[in-house]
Amino acid sequence: MDIKEITHRVEKESLTIRQITAEIEKIIVGQTELLNRMLIGLLCEGHLLLEGLPGLAKTTAVKTMAAAIDTSFKRIQFTPDLLPADIIGTQIYRPDNGSFVVNKGPIFNNIILADEINRAPAKVQSALLEAMQERQVTIRDTTFKLDDPFLVLATQNPIEQEGTYPLPEAQVDRFMMKIKVEYPSAEEEKEIVKRTRSGISQNAAPVIDVSALASARETLNDIHMEDRLVDYIVRLTGATRNPAEFKLDIDSMISYGASPRASIWLEAASRAHAFLNGRGYVTPQDVKSMTPEVFRHRILLSYEAEAEGKTTDDIVDVLLERVEVP
Repeated sequence: MDIKEITHRVEKESLTIRQITAEIEKIIVGQTELLNRMLIGLLCEGHLLLEGLPGLAKTTAVKTMAAAIDTSFKRIQFTPDLLPADIIGTQIYRPDNGSFVVNKGPIFNNIILADEINRAPAKVQSALLEAMQERQVTIRDTTFKLDDPFLVLATQNPIEQEGTYPLPEAQVDRFMMKIKVEYPSAEEEKEIVKRTRSGISQNAAPVIDVSALASARETLNDIHMEDRLVDYIVRLTGATRNPAEFKLDIDSMISYGASPRASIWLEAASRAHAFLNGRGYVTPQDVKSMTPEVFRHRILLSYEAEAEGKTTDDIVDVLLERVEVP
């Protein structure tokens, strides 16, 4: 299939997917970047971690996106007293016939909103690990496959907030992207106040079904990506592990570099970015646009970097500026 033909298909399919954005925008004011990244996660079937202060519409955005797709959705509110069984389910003993019956938990839905995920302790957070990576859940001796699609969209408050537990590194790595949710602009906030005052509260209606989503994902796989761009992605990931090899003076700032999942997800995200821009081919700019979200939670800073007030985004900026673009 040539690039013209792929681009024609991409243009057609991306219009369908953009109906989700149009539906969400009836309810959410602004947050264009957040909505774009959520669509990319949906297309790639990658779990997303949304970080921001309370009141920035993180929960509303996820609920609205789920409502715009004709599929099942469940919100799990994470609290310090939550138990793993509250998420994945448990076996219940039936004294009348002496058997055990599996009572499935809320994880058995297509889209899961893990609200304030870092309010729960590590043993509860780890209950999601198997589900997120292998798309299956084990209750006692029985393993259950999860439905397709299966997507976890987790929200968290910044770590410095009271009553939060940092997520284990192994779990953080299972999120395709970490999206920072920022404050709205003055104009957007004015519109929010007006809407709230006038009592406008529309409910999102399903605009696409799972089959349309599956079709878009198939098209995504056909998007042309040159080998030199895959090399570029691998070089970016490699530069987080061996900065000196790439003549970068950030060695002392990094304790651990990004895992191979960074390369896998950056390749997928770059394709999805091209798709949403109506192109049948990936450009270096697609890769650069997606690198901050894919890398920022996978680089572990050294004490020295933290003492200097550096962030992982600062490291990513150096990578994008100094690693040679093909």
